[in-house]
Amino acid sequence: MLKTGLVSWGGRSGRLVVFTIVAAAASLSAACKSTPAAPPVTADTWAVVDGRQITRSDVDKAYLRSQDPAQKPSDEEVLAAKLNLLNDMIVQDLLIARAGALKIEVPQTEIDTAFNAAKNNIPDDAFTQELARRGLTPDDMRDVVRRELVTQKVIAQEVGAKIAVADQEVTTFYEANKAQFNVPEEAYHIAQIVVTPTREPQPTNSTGDDAATPQAAVQKVQMLMERLKAGTSFRDLAMAYSEDPESGARGGDLGLVGVSRLNQAPPQLRDAVLNKAPGSVNVASAGGAHTLVLVVSHEQPGQRDLTTPGLRERITETLRARKEQLLRAAYLTALRSDADVVNYLARRLVESKGQPPAAPAPAAK
Repeated sequence: MLKTGLVSWGGRSGRLVVFTIVAAAASLSAACKSTPAAPPVTADTWAVVDGRQITRSDVDKAYLRSQDPAQKPSDEEVLAAKLNLLNDMIVQDLLIARAGALKIEVPQTEIDTAFNAAKNNIPDDAFTQELARRGLTPDDMRDVVRRELVTQKVIAQEVGAKIAVADQEVTTFYEANKAQFNVPEEAYHIAQIVVTPTREPQPTNSTGDDAATPQAAVQKVQMLMERLKAGTSFRDLAMAYSEDPESGARGGDLGLVGVSRLNQAPPQLRDAVLNKAPGSVNVASAGGAHTLVLVVSHEQPGQRDLTTPGLRERITETLRARKEQLLRAAYLTALRSDADVVNYLARRLVESKGQPPAAPAPAAK
């Protein structure tokens, strides 16, 4: 897994990372619309979620905000992206509604902090101009940030707060995997966050963020380093932003990597790990892509047992991450299953054998 952040390095094109939240959530801001009586379904209705409509216009605006105008995807690629985005909008709509039922709110101070992190020191004029280019105002952006924070709090309360790892589970895991803790050579326990300058067919991290140009990748790395300095956990950022689906789902964890293997790695990655202090985060860059590498620990050869400093905690974190990944998937699946959801875009694409839905007629003058 060490190679993940390096082999995939290559060129791509796309949006500024300052708008990562816009791409993953701002686009969803129009999705939660509670009205006493749902409006009638029309050709412009692309989904209905518990009576709340998500329209073609909502999805189109979301798509424009998350794409670089310089890109020229095919009609099929555009529709696939919009279909994926619509599915994300449905889920966020349900989470926002659930937040209302749970009376979850976000303090203004948290919104301001997240907004400033998204702005990432871009001058006010340039920031406002870029927002306008994407059809947003600063107030829109703040609402986007608020919605994303609300959904994170729902997941934290409904999923994270319900996960517990018993001491016996840790012991059982250790006994079943004792060989895993016999370190045959000097090794480093590392974790990674991968940022590439090319767009993935379907982002897999929890925010849907995907840097798509070299500039966006650099901005994203800067944002992540700022978040780390502000105290955000590496694991949370990896799950939210890493562009490697496999390690990202594990909070970036790559486990123990022997020095002999590190010496065979590309120099940038090797130098980001060897002789670095536990707890340090270094950036390995090549070809426009970047890997943030966390040195979790530096291990000497020998058998570890549960009295080894930090081992019990690391096993607990591993078991907790597994449970959280499973419970999150189950929770979101159940949330959607229990809702009254009709995805009209998907239905129409199936009925038309993949033909794009007709454009709405121009308004009468």
